[in-house]
Amino acid sequence: MMANNGLTGLIPPEIGNCKSLLWLNLASNALTGPVPPEIAGTGSDPEMTFEENWRNGLTKASSGECLTMKRWLPANYPLFIFVYTLMTRKICRDTGTASSRATDSTRSARTGRQWSGRSRSPVTSSSPETGEIPPEIGNMTRISLLHLEFNNFSDRFQPIIHSVDKMNLWHRLPVFLGLIYLAIRRHLHQQYSLINVGTTPKGVRFNPADHPYRTDDGEYNDPFGEGVGAQDSFFGRNNQPVDQTDEVFFFFFFFFFFFFFTRARLHIVSLQFRICSRRYITHLMKHVYISILKDPMVVAVKLLSRKKFIDTGKQFNMIAASWIQFMIHDWIDHLEQTNQLTEIVAPPEVASQCPLKKFRFYKTKEVPTGFYDIKTGSLNIRTPWWDGSAIYGNDAKKNAEVRTFKNGKLKIADNGLLQHGQDGIAISGDVRNSWAGVSTLQALFIKEHNAVCDAIKHENQSLHDEELYRHARLVTTAVIAKIHTIDWTVELLKTDTLYVGMHANWYGLLGKKFKDAFGHLGSSILSGYVGMRKPENHGVPYSLTEDFTSVYRMHSLLPDTLRVRDTHARPGKDKSPPMKEEVPMIDLIGLKGEKTLIDIGFTGQLVSMGHQASGALEIWNYPQWLRDIIAQNPDGSERPDHVDMPALEIYRDRERKVPRYNQFRRSMLMVPISKWEDLTDDVEVIKTLREVYGDKIEKLDLLVGLMAEKKIKGFAISETAFFIFVLMASRRLEADRFFTSNFNEETYTKKGLEWVNTTESLRDVITRHYPEITEKWMNSTSAFSVWDSPPNAPNPIPILLRVPQH
Repeated sequence: MMANNGLTGLIPPEIGNCKSLLWLNLASNALTGPVPPEIAGTGSDPEMTFEENWRNGLTKASSGECLTMKRWLPANYPLFIFVYTLMTRKICRDTGTASSRATDSTRSARTGRQWSGRSRSPVTSSSPETGEIPPEIGNMTRISLLHLEFNNFSDRFQPIIHSVDKMNLWHRLPVFLGLIYLAIRRHLHQQYSLINVGTTPKGVRFNPADHPYRTDDGEYNDPFGEGVGAQDSFFGRNNQPVDQTDEVFFFFFFFFFFFFFTRARLHIVSLQFRICSRRYITHLMKHVYISILKDPMVVAVKLLSRKKFIDTGKQFNMIAASWIQFMIHDWIDHLEQTNQLTEIVAPPEVASQCPLKKFRFYKTKEVPTGFYDIKTGSLNIRTPWWDGSAIYGNDAKKNAEVRTFKNGKLKIADNGLLQHGQDGIAISGDVRNSWAGVSTLQALFIKEHNAVCDAIKHENQSLHDEELYRHARLVTTAVIAKIHTIDWTVELLKTDTLYVGMHANWYGLLGKKFKDAFGHLGSSILSGYVGMRKPENHGVPYSLTEDFTSVYRMHSLLPDTLRVRDTHARPGKDKSPPMKEEVPMIDLIGLKGEKTLIDIGFTGQLVSMGHQASGALEIWNYPQWLRDIIAQNPDGSERPDHVDMPALEIYRDRERKVPRYNQFRRSMLMVPISKWEDLTDDVEVIKTLREVYGDKIEKLDLLVGLMAEKKIKGFAISETAFFIFVLMASRRLEADRFFTSNFNEETYTKKGLEWVNTTESLRDVITRHYPEITEKWMNSTSAFSVWDSPPNAPNPIPILLRVPQH
């Protein structure tokens, strides 16, 4: 039993010499390379060992339990529990006799023989044509269990990926070659980087025709499981969880040892020896503290907190920063353990640099999964589908709160902003831990929803309130998904390769004109994921993942102040308005931020965000004002305890068992770093990394690694985060029947489908509702670039033939 031991490297061919080994469990390690054909020798000749054990009396059953069965069937392993409970001592002795005589040992063990379901590693893949399973395995007629899943064994594509990665080459290739690389990598991740948490639904549970609309809580989307993707479903995983509680135990073991050894009044120990021991143990404790469990507040102070604001130039503006928060409010939020508060205290070495010397918060609630492999998981209190729940809510109660129940429309104030309740809390699908930028986008898409209602009503007079609402929600959600796919992401990853790749996700490589003229050809490569004949989940029920949550930690995009523009003045150069005032970001957060937004107004807020660059996702660029911020309950009401966000985010990744940076890269089939210089060229950063983590590269926290990592030219995020995006951006579309089999006129209406197909960008949505804003104040092509930047210049070279410039 060698599962979950962090084993790396290749399986040695000498494993075939273990001829008496009847079960081999190497699951959930980080093994790589091909599976050696010599493994077929395992368990091939157990007679001699069994006979010797029998002669020596080592396999006799005791009076308490069946030791024979436990010896060669793993009785405490879930696959074999039912076998062991059926065995009597007499049967056990008979089994031992058969084993020693080598007459029928394999048939006795056959009940325990098990290949591991749908594997997350290619060695147990159900696709023998790929050559991933050595044919010699078919000769293993005597082995009881061979369990190799959740490793990184290579298939025919992985050597290609590794060769390109070692040369740091893919993003330097011509566009069409870069696309081939990304397609191969996405295929690998679809096969090996989707891990279900919880039990798997079985059988058809409902008829999709009975639910041709998005439900309030996300149910009835996946035809094979009505609860898949619903509110309070489990977060999945892209990488195997890495339990870090052993490090906590190790730390506190040393602490206990220190206390006991230095405080116990042992007369046999001299005072001088105890003093020396105390000094020695104190030094040892300091080393353990630094190298094994570095305090989240130390990491926040020394590696995350903003020293000087770093922006993204003209590439990414504050609307873009607000947009991703708008999406997060749609997708993810963890259920908390609200019956007990946890506290983090700033260590003395950094306490003077911490706005909060200590802070309290709720831990993430661990919930039993009912599955033997990943025993506990976290619940998502949002709906992980791309269903617009940031404006519609995640359940019937919130949905009823945001609706007018007249002509399918949602509530919005006369000033074009969100309405507010008597308690000052904004009325929208999700308002927890929000700010004025997100509220502005929520208000814009409420107007979009209501406009869709009017357009569909004009074409279909007989439709009543509920029908109009359902159709308008589908259309508005699809518009949001499309903008994110072919507009926001293109600006985030500003390269020709990703421009083609993201448009291919929606339209396919043949493009929009071809798809509009001839429809979907049945191939996701040629015609995109949208409009496929059926959804595809690659054998793993849809969810968003813990790893996805971690790489979307992007608070560094936020600046320290919002430069409010005077929209009553005349435009200056490149349609740039003069600055009116600077408002601290802390005044735009939460309930106070809603009041400030009313003073600024919708137009003032949107134009100001459009003309201001966002922060960069870099080391030492996490806003200092987020280190002392009011947290909120799910209903938007404020909690009494302030929190330190960067410290809390470091804690959350550890608590939720997300692998640390280097293991994360290995699990994502990437080349790990071997020294700090592999991560960054910045000498000062390297010095601080050594100060915080020493030489323990494997202890580097994921968030720190993502911020410190050298960026590909044009990328606002790290390559490590990007490969999660490659997988999950496609999955959000291809697994959802409302983007695939139900993306049609019958579900959306003819007018609704036309609305989606003619909307290409956020700029289109703004122009539809506020034409004077784009005409007067927007010079850029995309609403997500800084608005005074020049429009995209035409390029005569066909995009597939272009070569990136470095």
